Amino acid sequence: MAKLSAYEREREANIARNRALLEQLELKQAVDGLGFPEKQAPPKTKAKPVQSTKKVKKETDAPRRQSARLRSAATIDPNESPSNKRKREAADQERLAKEAEERIEAQEREWLAKKPRHDELDLITLTDEVSAEAASLSIALQNISQTPRAKQTANVEAFVFEEDAKDQAQVEQLREKLQALKVVARAKVTENRVYSAVFHPDCTKDLIFFGDKHGQLGIWDARAPQDQIDHDDESDADTRESGKYWRLQVHWPATSKSSISSVKLDPIDSHTVYTSSYDCTIRSLSFTSGVSREIFTNDDTLICSMDLAPNGHEMWISDAAGGVTHLDLRQDKSKAKWYQLSDQKIGCVSVNPSRPDFLLTASNSKELRIWDTRKLRSMLTASSSSSDESLIEFDSAFVTKYRESKEGVGCLRGEWRHDKSVSSAYWDPRGRSIVSTSYDDAIRIWDIHSPAFEGYKPFPSTRPFCRISHNCQTGKWLTILRAQWNPNPEVYPHFTIANMNHSLDIISCKGERIARLSDPSKITAVQAVTCSHPSIVERAATGNASGRCVLWAPEDV
Repeated sequence: MAKLSAYEREREANIARNRALLEQLELKQAVDGLGFPEKQAPPKTKAKPVQSTKKVKKETDAPRRQSARLRSAATIDPNESPSNKRKREAADQERLAKEAEERIEAQEREWLAKKPRHDELDLITLTDEVSAEAASLSIALQNISQTPRAKQTANVEAFVFEEDAKDQAQVEQLREKLQALKVVARAKVTENRVYSAVFHPDCTKDLIFFGDKHGQLGIWDARAPQDQIDHDDESDADTRESGKYWRLQVHWPATSKSSISSVKLDPIDSHTVYTSSYDCTIRSLSFTSGVSREIFTNDDTLICSMDLAPNGHEMWISDAAGGVTHLDLRQDKSKAKWYQLSDQKIGCVSVNPSRPDFLLTASNSKELRIWDTRKLRSMLTASSSSSDESLIEFDSAFVTKYRESKEGVGCLRGEWRHDKSVSSAYWDPRGRSIVSTSYDDAIRIWDIHSPAFEGYKPFPSTRPFCRISHNCQTGKWLTILRAQWNPNPEVYPHFTIANMNHSLDIISCKGERIARLSDPSKITAVQAVTCSHPSIVERAATGNASGRCVLWAPEDV
């Protein structure tokens, strides 16, 4: 922009003075005659966020340390007498001792806040000693645990057609059902940003678990009867919350160091929910006992993701050091085995639901890899001949050396490189298709035929059969976008992913967009976290950066 000359600056100053003078004389028409543009008020949005009915407990800040020299410099009298000086110094010593005592008390409070991090916690402790909340939650969880659920089995060759017309027919059937989904419930389920979510398979209610940035697990019964909700009858219906929800502080302390990176349900009966956290722990909450206990801890490395094998007894955990941990839930956590499979952070891990020996990892090294866990387990046998049999950690050098040996042939079955870091990658319910998201603003889909899984030969080096452009630049304040498959193996495979335009995209396993759900009158934020009901096709849930969550379903539910 060119600089104004002295004449132009003087002219602008004269105009400003004249305008002020005319306004003081209330000569509105004269002001308008000067041609000054009037300031326009910003447009008002129709959408209003739901307001939480739960009161948040505010914690008092610990006393801050201050410089004694700066604090007392202004109060010292230069003509102070020796007796007054002694009194002042004595008072300063007493004050400093009191401040030191307050600091010690603050440190003790902080230590007490961290103390339950490794302890078993009951519902009263998890709900911050709100007995009424704990009692209602206990009843709800007990009712869920008593509801029988049939085990869903996946057919690897399901929905595999030679004719494109049959695929298109399946997509049209889904489109007819999913395009009709609307926002039927909203609530501020967690206090902070939603990081992860999972939909419970119970068909009698819509029960969703959300993990937030500060280690809080929100449990939302989205269609709870209205008489169970405590709200002011005079409140605005547009901002009123729906359903019933509970907030459990399962990971401590309640800071960003305890963000819940993933939430999973027991694949056998769904009566236990597992949460992994940035506090380097994994906890399980039993619906029958109402007790949360620690099942794994790693005080050195941040835990990024986890997944369970279909048998419900094995867990695979990825971390920021580029490693994955195999944990047998029937054994003590000290028996876990760690494998460094990348030189950079592995942000996502996925177990094949129909062939659990195949493990999928997505890392910041721009690589998506498929591992044969039978070979990973055999590393312990290979190492026992040359080292201690108690070895449970295998670093990158050992893994690389094993892969290059005769015994390690077939350990790495597939590898596909992306243009930038791979933020997520998951197997579909059949264990056949893979969907990945990356910071290169693309969704990729692979389809691996059954013969490729046989033997120990590497998978054919092929490009993804479908690549979809999708904005994945979430920045600092949004949760990373992940494409999440619908876990129902009885429907045509499709996945959900958030759209930066405040909508929810539903895409088929062939890369065709089935529906784009949005409602500008109720949603004005990116629904970064998504999940789908494992049993009911016409159900989806989303969560945003403020902890507000949405249930998508037909209007007549």
